Amino acid sequence: MQADLWTFAVSLYQCPGVTEDCLALQDDLGANVCLLLCGAWLERRSVACTPERLAMLETLAQEWSAAVVEPLRGLRRRWREVARHDSQLAQLRETVKGLELQAEKVLLERLARRCEDWPATAQPKLWLEAMLPEPKSPAAKMDDRGALGRLRAAVPDA
Repeated sequence: MQADLWTFAVSLYQCPGVTEDCLALQDDLGANVCLLLCGAWLERRSVACTPERLAMLETLAQEWSAAVVEPLRGLRRRWREVARHDSQLAQLRETVKGLELQAEKVLLERLARRCEDWPATAQPKLWLEAMLPEPKSPAAKMDDRGALGRLRAAVPDA
């Protein structure tokens, strides 16, 4: 039985090196981690990547992330240094961190609903490469492709 996207994402994100690679892709390229985890899930389910499907998922992720996830993440990051010396602010920061995680869960649920009826196929299904923003330099491209390879290798077999 296929795991739902949230369960799959949590399990994959806990694999050695996956968190670091995902956050590096997010910070270095502006990749959307939820979108990458969804891409790995779609690859695992053998769902074909088409330009139309990709555009639907990217639009959904971009809109929710810009409106909800990124403001929470920005606030949490801005409070990082000051919260080290202010226990009350540290508690508030943890609350914001929890809200950020909830917002990412909602995004994953929305992504899953958008593609739940897409069938498995024998066509190429390289979602991860398609979801990765274009790197700024050739060296970054090689590093980023390595991160994608490690992410793909961490996905459990059927």
